Amino acid sequence: MKVLTIGGGGRECAAVEAFCRAGSEVYAVMKNGNPGIIRMAKDFMFSDEGDIGRIVEYAKTKNVDLAFVGPEAPLEKGIVDALENAGIPCASPNKAAARIETSKSFMRDLVHRYNVDGNLGYASFDSPDGIEDYLKTLNYEIVVKPVGLTGGKGVKVEGEHLHSLKDIMEYVHEIFDQNIGKAGVIIEEKAVGEEFTQMVFCDGKTIAPMPIVQDHKRAYEGDVGPNTGGMGSYSDADHLLPFINKKDREGSLKILRQIVKAMSDDGCPYRGVMYGQFMLTRDGPKIIEINARFGDPEAMNVLPILEDNFEKICWDMAKGTLSENVRFANKATVCKYVVPKGYGTVPEPGHEIRVNEERIKESGARMYYANVDIKNNKVVTGTSRSIGMVGISDSLKNAEWNCETALEFVMSDGITVRHDIGTLALIQRRVDHMKEIRGDD
Repeated sequence: MKVLTIGGGGRECAAVEAFCRAGSEVYAVMKNGNPGIIRMAKDFMFSDEGDIGRIVEYAKTKNVDLAFVGPEAPLEKGIVDALENAGIPCASPNKAAARIETSKSFMRDLVHRYNVDGNLGYASFDSPDGIEDYLKTLNYEIVVKPVGLTGGKGVKVEGEHLHSLKDIMEYVHEIFDQNIGKAGVIIEEKAVGEEFTQMVFCDGKTIAPMPIVQDHKRAYEGDVGPNTGGMGSYSDADHLLPFINKKDREGSLKILRQIVKAMSDDGCPYRGVMYGQFMLTRDGPKIIEINARFGDPEAMNVLPILEDNFEKICWDMAKGTLSENVRFANKATVCKYVVPKGYGTVPEPGHEIRVNEERIKESGARMYYANVDIKNNKVVTGTSRSIGMVGISDSLKNAEWNCETALEFVMSDGITVRHDIGTLALIQRRVDHMKEIRGDD
């Protein structure tokens, strides 16, 4: 089958690899020169990922059978609607369904209207007027978010980034003055616990779960520093996490099933990968956000251990014939992102990265190029994350060791890595934190 993929990051590199393992002939569209995708694709085109007309014309010229969209921005612009209007099935949500991510107020309102479990207190505003008065009525700490897309970097939390009413209102005015997220501000109740990601495949009515993953947003070791798009992530061999039990997982899956039904009932059925970001609290899973695509880096944890045919899964999502059961190997994974120096504040692009891919392959780890480019036949850093390195083994301890071993074969004077991700010490902190929250002995 001829498959069109859109996007040039680590998430898309992992998806292209999964398509190739399934026997697909990949035609890739990306704005940067991702060496991994270029190597695996039958053909590729450099393009702004939001240039809908050009992408549709490319897909028609190549006679593709199926399209898969990696990043969220083209979804918001309606790339799926345009491709489907051209007769090309898509394993990604259309513009209306993608609002579950592209509009945080749409998501909260939908969850509220359909009495979906796990909602939090919230209010959305299209101007600063009334926000300060609203805040004075609350008896809990809050989170401030731009309503629209910000690449995972627009969230500020009371008690962490915001320490007073003055801090909150200054950030509110910054969002409106700089048009961050482009659609207003949403104030949400702060949930206390441990975050986790439950992703599922979805065909509009049926969901098929993937292993649970925990991402790490903070830029620096010890969970400090600015929020980023994600510095790395891990998953365990039982597809749970050390602080999550089967009941917790079923709670998150129940929420996602309720959302899928609500969207269908609301006239915008959802087809594609759905990403549920949850906070495990004393009272069970609470919804932090719902995304309309694979997480990045979380895609690099689950796709390498996918045992079923990815092409067939995507075709079934597009056609409404998805099975509830998709098989993944019982392996633990640890992903650590190689990022340019300064990432999270002022990233330094243009540094050459030298990679010994043969030694990485021999180590058993998987490497995915992300926001890099090719200049003068050299791989150089961009302004976002550069390379995702994934260690895979029967245990988290060995998967983390495998990842660290492979990272020794990535060399540059302009990169950094958060080495504590997936370590037993950091994971134990998560376990102890949940015990404290739940009041366990």
